[in-house]
Amino acid sequence: MMLIAAALGSLVHAELWVGQLNYTHCSRRVPIQIDWDRQSNLVKNVSWTFFKHRHGCTVKNESNLAVSVNGTNWLAAGGGVSLEATLHGNPGKERKLINGKLHDRIGGNHIGSFWVTENQENACNDPVPSVIECPVQENTTRPFIWPLPRQYSNGLTTIEVVPSSKFFLLNQQSPLLTAALDRYQKLSFPHAVSVTNPTSAAAQITELHITVSSTDEDFPALSFDTDESYTLSINSDASGGTFLHAATVFGCLRGLETFSQLVRFNFDLEQYQVAHSPWSIEDSPRFMHRGLMIDTARHFLPVRAILDMVDSLTYAKLNVLHWHMSDHQSFPMEVKSAPKLWDGAYSTQERYTQEDAAVVIEHARLRGVRVMVEFDMPGHAGAWCNGYPEICPSSSCSMPLNVANNRTFDLIDSLLAEIAGSNSTNRGSSSGNTARTRTGTSPSPSTSASAGTSAITGVFKDHFVHLGGDEVDTACWSSTPAIAAWMVARNMSADDAYAYFVRRVAEIALSHGKRPVQWGDVYTHSSIAKNTLPKEVVLHVWRKTTNVTAPLADGYNVILNVGYDGLSWYLDNTFTDWAHVYRQEPCCGVPDHLCPLILGGQGEMWGEHVDSSDLEQTVWPRLAAVAERLWSPRHLNDTVDAHQRIAEFRCLLNRRGVLAAPVDNMLARDAPPGPGSCALQ
Repeated sequence: MMLIAAALGSLVHAELWVGQLNYTHCSRRVPIQIDWDRQSNLVKNVSWTFFKHRHGCTVKNESNLAVSVNGTNWLAAGGGVSLEATLHGNPGKERKLINGKLHDRIGGNHIGSFWVTENQENACNDPVPSVIECPVQENTTRPFIWPLPRQYSNGLTTIEVVPSSKFFLLNQQSPLLTAALDRYQKLSFPHAVSVTNPTSAAAQITELHITVSSTDEDFPALSFDTDESYTLSINSDASGGTFLHAATVFGCLRGLETFSQLVRFNFDLEQYQVAHSPWSIEDSPRFMHRGLMIDTARHFLPVRAILDMVDSLTYAKLNVLHWHMSDHQSFPMEVKSAPKLWDGAYSTQERYTQEDAAVVIEHARLRGVRVMVEFDMPGHAGAWCNGYPEICPSSSCSMPLNVANNRTFDLIDSLLAEIAGSNSTNRGSSSGNTARTRTGTSPSPSTSASAGTSAITGVFKDHFVHLGGDEVDTACWSSTPAIAAWMVARNMSADDAYAYFVRRVAEIALSHGKRPVQWGDVYTHSSIAKNTLPKEVVLHVWRKTTNVTAPLADGYNVILNVGYDGLSWYLDNTFTDWAHVYRQEPCCGVPDHLCPLILGGQGEMWGEHVDSSDLEQTVWPRLAAVAERLWSPRHLNDTVDAHQRIAEFRCLLNRRGVLAAPVDNMLARDAPPGPGSCALQ
């Protein structure tokens, strides 16, 4: 799902672009400003400020650089420097971005990497990211909790925490929480303390009392509308105690993560502490669906790599792993009812058995993470043809899947029955308009979905199953005689046939009690597709050109991510830094009364250039920016305020074994620019 970023059109003549420069071997995130005169096609001035230890701040200027633009390639050269960069964005639709490298023309050296954006407010009037003044002296009044809680208060007292094997006190039976407490014992107290050094502090935290209203932990208790709220109370006096309460075991997991981030180890005193006590936290997510998509079709990912990624999701309170299982390049999943499907795998060693998938799903369930599988269709499905050529138009034209052959839909039916299974509770398949708000309530009484607790079959037990539907070129149908004749016999155009296909596979999913998720193309492809699509479909909107308000007003739920612009949540856009990711507002331009129909969003890790060797450092820490946008209140959107906190969170990820890249990289997975603290990279 790759788009070529559109070249910028004609703009006003005088343009001021501001941003940041990572100055190699010297400074990080220093201010850079470019004055671009379109009429003369000159950069009238480029200036940047940097800080050298013991030498103070220095401002560097270069003037009258000649600019050449070739498509999206942007080059400015003159004097002692050249700027080689790429343009991103569409005039009038997205904030425009230039990012690239600054070179020393005289010495031939690389000076640093930079990004700049046109100095204007975006459509939501969110603040333009501020540059850090020189020298860099950041300070935040926010706690080092990522993502920030919905509501909290705190004091000024530091309390000692005394770990023990009985620190976490749970007086209820819950296998899920028992396993979680074992994990958080290690995460909260990673350092062995051999000597007790008591202090004169009046209070110590010696135990955390945990209660939950419901200990239901299996499917369908873990679903798209699961209650993840919790309260955490840490008192500063000895009699007050420390308490965590949650409505569900999954909310309890989120509270345990918050507690673990409040606990810090004091190496000088060799003791654990919670600073700024007392704490009172009331927390719940802004959006219900907060996830990451991984792509095992473009590059196979070993099960161990997927399990490690699931572990890391919980540190940022993300709750969905969207598993893009198949695409044109490969189909790695075992399907016993269609055993030749995984003939489309890259090799016999790059496959997933159903037991492999079950291991991932159970590992995720224990951490409060849903696994939503995707089988992309009818496009992006060429690998299906390796084992079942009859469901493809021809040997020379493999996509989209053959809409004229009932065998195509029989195979899809058996695939979904076996792999996605059946939800006998029909939570996702009630009749009528089933769009639901983020609180789990329906817009009107007629739209409610039934709730039950009956058994769920199949490998992937989540209520949602993703059926793709994006980027479908129907030319193959029109050029294949048998399919063309089938369309003529039914008075169908190619657009009609596309609408028929995506509607029919959605209805197959609904027949199994699953709620279909399909890319937003199924709504925007044509008026026919839009007007015949079942209202139960969740639209996964990824194109910036999609007017999100329209499907919401038509009664559809939406999962939102934005691809291929300056604020992209597509993590394969390695030029997009965390600050731009952070500034993407899911409800931008959406009326307040429709915003609750947006279920949430995702970071998308398309796998063309990612495998297990660089997965984590491409995803993290930028996915953390997505996580806070989806969890924390909307008004918490200041990138300067967030910078030190996300840097600290990146260090926490590293300490927990997650290969998170430096926060201030110009390209996401670059190595650190030089020696230094984790928090200053």
